[in-house]
Parts: sequence; structure tokens; C-alpha cells
Amino acid sequence: MVLTIIKIILKVLFHVSVKGNLNHFNHQKLMITANHVSFLHGILLGVFLPVRPVFVIYSGYIDHWFVKLAKRYVDFIAINPTNPMAIKQLVRQIDKNRAVVIFPEGKAALTGSLIKIYDGAAFVAAKSGATIVPVWIEGAELTFTSRLKGIFRRRLFPCITMHVLEPKHIAMPIAKKASERRYIAGEKLQQIMMQARIESRPKLTLFEALLESQVRYGANLPIIQDPTTTNLSYRKLLQQILGLGYIFDKLTQKNERVGVLLPNAVVSVSVILALSLKNRTPAMLNYTAGEKGLNCAVKSAQIKTIITSRKFLNKGNLDHLLHEINDVNWCFLEDCKADLTLVNKASVFIYQFIPRLLTRAHNSEEEALILFTSGSEGNPKGVVHSHSSLLANVEQIRSVIDPMPTDRFMSTLPLFHAFGLTAGLFLPLYSGSQTFLYPNPLHYKMVPEIIYDQNCTVLFGTPTFLANYARYAHPDNFMRLRYVVAGAERLSDATRDIWKNKFGIRILEGYGVTECAPVVSLNVPMAYKRGSVGRVLPGMRTRIVPVDGIQSGGRLQLQGPNVMKGYLLLEQPGKLVTVSATDKDGNVTKGWYDTGDIVDIDSDGFITIKGRLKRFAKIAGEMVSLESVESLAKAVDAQGMHGATIKADASKGEAIVLFTTSDTVNRDKLNQAAQTLGIPALAVPRDIRVIKQLPLLGTGKIDFVTLRQMADKS
Repeated sequence: MVLTIIKIILKVLFHVSVKGNLNHFNHQKLMITANHVSFLHGILLGVFLPVRPVFVIYSGYIDHWFVKLAKRYVDFIAINPTNPMAIKQLVRQIDKNRAVVIFPEGKAALTGSLIKIYDGAAFVAAKSGATIVPVWIEGAELTFTSRLKGIFRRRLFPCITMHVLEPKHIAMPIAKKASERRYIAGEKLQQIMMQARIESRPKLTLFEALLESQVRYGANLPIIQDPTTTNLSYRKLLQQILGLGYIFDKLTQKNERVGVLLPNAVVSVSVILALSLKNRTPAMLNYTAGEKGLNCAVKSAQIKTIITSRKFLNKGNLDHLLHEINDVNWCFLEDCKADLTLVNKASVFIYQFIPRLLTRAHNSEEEALILFTSGSEGNPKGVVHSHSSLLANVEQIRSVIDPMPTDRFMSTLPLFHAFGLTAGLFLPLYSGSQTFLYPNPLHYKMVPEIIYDQNCTVLFGTPTFLANYARYAHPDNFMRLRYVVAGAERLSDATRDIWKNKFGIRILEGYGVTECAPVVSLNVPMAYKRGSVGRVLPGMRTRIVPVDGIQSGGRLQLQGPNVMKGYLLLEQPGKLVTVSATDKDGNVTKGWYDTGDIVDIDSDGFITIKGRLKRFAKIAGEMVSLESVESLAKAVDAQGMHGATIKADASKGEAIVLFTTSDTVNRDKLNQAAQTLGIPALAVPRDIRVIKQLPLLGTGKIDFVTLRQMADKS
């Protein structure tokens, strides 16, 4: 009777809803695992689940007044996680067909993200053969019973949703030592709980996710800044978005793909979200791609309007693009203010307080944003992402690291780059973290000073950028950084070591592709392996397709909620080409993306990148990675730039050509480096060409198409 009354009260006050199949609780041996950010979680599980479970709590809480009161209505088992007998006690309860509720984190989380999972709970599930039913509780972190004061804007009666996920099992790990078996089981439970978080995420659009973040963290929280704009709050940013939305509604058509040619700036963010609000698709144009690359993007996506700024074009010496990009209407932000009427301004004032009235009936799987590949191996391709795929990647990253409102991101990577857009903008924007947008990552002396001045705690960058920042920075510049993440290219040992030795910071290397929004895997403090790019993010599946001539590993294929909708190709303008991949048996499977990267995945799930399939040379029947050739040159001269490509060879099929800016690189030194690094002698090129400058794309990557043409000419 008492539990029924409590259930009614909670239902009325918090509008508690339970989503999922309640038949999952009918298993005889049952373990219920739940996230834990609020003291209300236990009450919710006790009154809303269709079973009467026994709750496992830490022995230190058994004498708490609330537990003593609850003992009249709920069964408890008090255990000490360090006591080996606790495992046997729990196994006996499960063997008696008692449903057991365990909070695997052991205590209420203080960040909103998953913290350490105690492996004891996982070992109990494996040893007893119990069915694990994950339950993810959403909304209770906003109540005054949570431990997240200062992280979320807590309030009296937020809506609470309990997500019941599909049952899971953990098989008893095969290992000699009990400690190893416990560790492996704990890792599996960690993956189960992170997967539960991903599957429970709400289905929102980019604009709706902004409104949700405003509610969670507070409308007046300062959130975004650039060198010329003061720190804007969620509400001030929303005002810009609403105003631009009215303007774009007049200048563009519904469902139109609109080009965005702007630098890292607050107004660029407002443009992206304003277009999204008005059901337009922003196409992020790479202003460093040149006339050919931009015309290719415009044609493949059938862009009719480009939004830019006269001031930006003038400062970047890009005025020539106005004459070189064909058949588009140019919309200059400086001219847009005149299009905003008094009625529009009044509407902005009103709707900033009730913006949800502007949101339409949405489908999170709709086309949301277009990015373009670098074109380092051919024409740039338009990569079409949905709202769901972009926000899924944000949630995947948040499930393995813990960005908080106390964090401040330094975002130097351009927003037309998938890494810069998702990790440098969407991740902090939807996590309540402040962001400082800086327009030029090549300001190697200035960026460290801004990081110091702005007290930044998170930095994402390419290894090239990070190496140069370290070169010019004083050790104090990076004293507040707690996350430094490298992606987009291979991280060298030299860069890794200088950050470790000079600043005491371990760079977390990750791996991503534009087609996956982009982050695929990431080393994190709780799961790190030097030389790897980490484990695949929760929610993603991997498979390896063997490649002739490669003994270990193969071509990486991926499936997950963050995979793109498809390509826009120059050969088929405007037509969406959906994603598919051919498996090892030759079957074409939809929804899978073939990365073209050759990787190896070890028994612990860590991914090691060997190179791109297109960047392998087949010499006398053996596959040789061109990246390993470049690593040999780096070992000889770390300061020079080196690029390897291939040319036809009558006797061996293909031959390696190494282009380098260093006159110290020769075959003898490369042979010595190969012996030291354990790289096969086949990787040592005979054709070494010294040039002043390697051909580069606007993104800073080597232009391998031009490099191959140079190799074929002589």
C-alpha cells in the first residue's frame, strides 16, 4: 500500500514513464543494473519495476536513516566490495531466483557520465549465469536529490523516464587468474552500460538538442565566444539563431541545401542552427579547397546559395571566389540586418522565451548537414549526415569522457572539418561547456597564449598542430588542460613524448572518418593503449575484411547510429547514394560503411591503424604500407615533410617513390631506421626525390593525387 502511494506521488510530480519491454523481468536468474546520479534512483526502481527486487548497497550506508526507514518495505543486502565473500553472497541470492538490483558504479556519479564500474557485479553475473537487464534512468539528475549541483540546473519536478533495455549475458571469461576474469567481466559490463546510454538517447534535431541543453544547464550560462564576440549565453545565442532564421526563410527555399563559407566564429554557429531550424541543410564549404574543390562541392550538392561575409572574404584574400564559383547566389551577412523587420525583431524577443513553439514535427533521421571529404585521393565527396547521426556521435563521445559546464574548449579546427564540427563545437555546445572559437589553427604562438588566458581545459587538434603548439608554448600555458585529443592523422612518438615530458600531459589519440560524424574510436584515461587509437565507441559494430598480401588485420568496416546517410557525388549531382559495403563473403550489406583503412584489433578491442588500402603498394606480391615508408623518413628527419606514393614498375608491378623536403634522407639511413623499427626492407624506397615543398590541400594534408602525378612524370 505504501509503495503504491509513493508510486502515485512520483507519477504525478515527475510524470514518470517507463519505456521498454517489461517482460524482460520475467527471467528466473535476474540482475538489474542501473545508472546512479541521484538518490531517487533506488526509489524509482523499487516502485516502478514489476518485480520486488533485493537492493545491493555498500555496507557503509546500511545505518543511514533513509535505509533504516526503507527496510520496512524493501529488501537490502549490504556488502563490502573488497570482501571476496560478498560475491558468494550475491550468487546465492540469484540462485534463489531473487531479482537483484545493483548500481555497478558503486556510488552516485558526480559528473553525469559513467564512472568506474566495479567488476564484482559483472563477475557475479558471469558466475551465476544471470540475465542482465540494464535500466537507464533519465531526468532524475535534474532533481534536488542528485549529486550534480553546479553541473545541471536542478529544479523541483523534471520529467523522468526509465528506459528498460534488451537483456544481456556475460559469459565466464577464460583466464587463469581470478583477478583477470573479474577485470574482463567488468569491461563487458562497462560496455553494456555505455550501450544502454546510447540506446536511451532522445531523438532530437540539432536545434531541439540546443533547447534541451538550455533547459539542462541554464539559459544564462555563458557558452560560446570568439576573438571578436563576447561570451554569449544559450539565450543570447538563441536570439541570433532566431533572427537569422527569419532572414534565411526569405532568401532560401525549404529543403534547400545552402552553402556556408565562414570561419570559426559565433555567427557561423548561429547560421548553421538557423538553417537547421528553418529546415534547410547547411553544406559546410572548405574555403581552403580552392576554385576546383569548391565548384566540385557546389555541383555535387546542387548548392544555389552561399552564405558568407565580405569581411571574411577580404581578410582571407578570398574575393576571387566570387568570380570563380559558378551559378550561385551570394548572401553576405553584412547585408542581412536590413532584411529583419520590426515584426521579426518582436518575434525574436517573444520566442526566445518560448522557442519550442517554433519547432516542427521532426524526424531525427532527416538530412541535417553536409560535410565534404578532403579530396586527397580524388574529387571531394559530399557526406550527408542526419540529425541523429551527428547527435549520436556526440553522445558516444560523452559516454567515454565527461565534458562538464566547468570545462572550456579551445576550438581551432575549422567547422568545415568533421573533427572540428563535432568535437570542437557540438560536443561542448550540448554538454554545457564553454567554447572559444579561434579562426586559424596555424597561429602556433598565439593559440597556446589563448589557452592560458582563457583557462581552457580541453583541446582537440591534429598531431601536426599539437606538435607546433608544444614547440612554442611555455609549460604554464597548458597547466589547466585535462583532455588533449589528437586525430585526423597518425600521432608520432616525438609529439607524444614532448607533451608528456614538457607539460606532463598524455595525448589521447583517436580515429575518425567524416562518414562516421567523425569519431570512431578513442583512447580515454580508463582505457588507454599507447600506439593504438583506442577502442571503438559504444553503439558501433566492427568487422574486418581480409586483404590479399596482408597477414594480420584487414579492411575496417563499421556500422552504427553515427554512420552517414550517404554520399553526394560529382558524377550524380544532388542524388543521395546510400552507404553499403561488401563483406568477406562477397555479400553487399546495407548500413555498413567500408573505411578503406587497414587496421588490426587486439583481444582487448584496441584498434591499430596500419594505413589506407589506397596507400599500400604491392611489391613482388607483398603489401607495403606507404605510411610505414613515411615513418622511416620521419625517423631519419623528424622536422622534414615526407610523402610516399607509387609508380608502375615493369619487374615488380609497383615501386615506391618517396618525396621529401630533407636532403639528409637517403637509402642507407632509411635501411638503418627500418632495422631499428622492425619494418621490412621492402618498405625502403629506391626512388627518393628531394623537393622544396610537398603539394598540400587546404586542410594541411598532403595532396596524394598530385604527388602520384609527379611520380609518374619522371
